[in-house]
Amino acid sequence: MRSVKSTLKKIKGDASFRSFYRKENNKKNSILVYATKEKKKNLLIYDAINSLLIENKILAPKLYKENYKQNFIEIEDFGDDTIFKLLKKNGSNKINLYKKSIDLLSKIQKIKQNKTKNFKGKDYKIPIYDDNKLFKEAKLFSDWYTKKYISKNKLQTLNIKINKQIKFLISNLNLKNDTFVHRDFHVSNLMKYKNKLATIDTQDALIGNRAYDLASLIDDVRFKSNKKLRESIYEYYLKLNNKEVNKVILLNDFEILSVIRNMKIIGIFTRLAVRDKKTKYLSLIPHAWKLIELRIKNNKIFDNLKKTLDLNFSKELRNLK
Repeated sequence: MRSVKSTLKKIKGDASFRSFYRKENNKKNSILVYATKEKKKNLLIYDAINSLLIENKILAPKLYKENYKQNFIEIEDFGDDTIFKLLKKNGSNKINLYKKSIDLLSKIQKIKQNKTKNFKGKDYKIPIYDDNKLFKEAKLFSDWYTKKYISKNKLQTLNIKINKQIKFLISNLNLKNDTFVHRDFHVSNLMKYKNKLATIDTQDALIGNRAYDLASLIDDVRFKSNKKLRESIYEYYLKLNNKEVNKVILLNDFEILSVIRNMKIIGIFTRLAVRDKKTKYLSLIPHAWKLIELRIKNNKIFDNLKKTLDLNFSKELRNLK
């Protein structure tokens, strides 16, 4: 009988507190996910959300083994072909890759359940992405980014103003919080596996606004796309979901969520650099600013926010990495 030899190889991680290892053997590969910090979210909830997706015929990593006491789970390995990597490689096929991503998003948004079980056999109810949570996240911009560049005597007044404007934008969202939201639905978390699209990094999923994941995909800080491509992706989503959505309301919520999400991202990337010494994400901040500028320039709802940002954050500062 042939013996099975396994080797463990550390692979590139993400911004979370997890570590990932590829377990290679002559039968099949798998991924070991280790987490000692935020262990419940990164192991228990991650698998619970994956199980719910699998139940709804969405490709997500299956659980092979859990050792919660030893801080790890072993899951299915989807290889290395992220959509991000394929987009970088294959210029002519961009729109098709994005259309497949929208097909997957539309399928995910049809999920009706908000409950699943974790591998300990306990129920997990997916929380609501309510206004307080949205505000708390967007406020990371004023919690971390502003204090890096604004003098102490101006900081408190400016933060109060920005936070008030964020609250105003959130109060103008119109769609219901009734849709499964992956919450990090972008091309680095989508993978091509056996000619299908799979999703990873699902542990932050909530029940919220359907425009959120759409904004994550189209106004993605990690992958720069041109105006024509962004508009084509958006139109394709509308075409697929024309019975479910009102065009005017969707666009309103899409633009608001794109802006506050990218403000949150600027805050998170600054926090990662300052608190966690992970500086590689700072290079993405200038593009996050460009995406904010893109959405606020032609919509009156952003007038006050635009004025505040333009007065306090120069073009030179926005381009700092």
